[in-house]
Amino acid sequence: MTQNADSRSLRVQTQNRFLDDLAKVAASALGGMSSMRQEIEGRIREQFARLLSGMELVNREEFDAVKAMAAEARMDQERLRARLAQLEAELAKAREAAKAEPPSTPTTPSSPASPSQD
Repeated sequence: MTQNADSRSLRVQTQNRFLDDLAKVAASALGGMSSMRQEIEGRIREQFARLLSGMELVNREEFDAVKAMAAEARMDQERLRARLAQLEAELAKAREAAKAEPPSTPTTPSSPASPSQD
């Protein structure tokens, strides 16, 4: 009998109207809080969008285009740097070759003596 009485008291406690009402109020409060959370998030997003639209920020496509242009300019710079080094090396070789050759004596045509006027 005690076992039967215990099971009835547990059943009665779980079917208590006050606890059911309290659980419903808590559930509706949580639901209201989640909708309030969504509304607050929406307003914060609007504020950020308004703030960001006032700034002069580039969009992703413009950024990617400029990034690609910068990468291409960097490659061009590297190619030009290599070409400059090659030309400087050729110039140094030409200078060394010019120094190694014996100096040639320039022949200057002798100018005829002009008659003096006395």
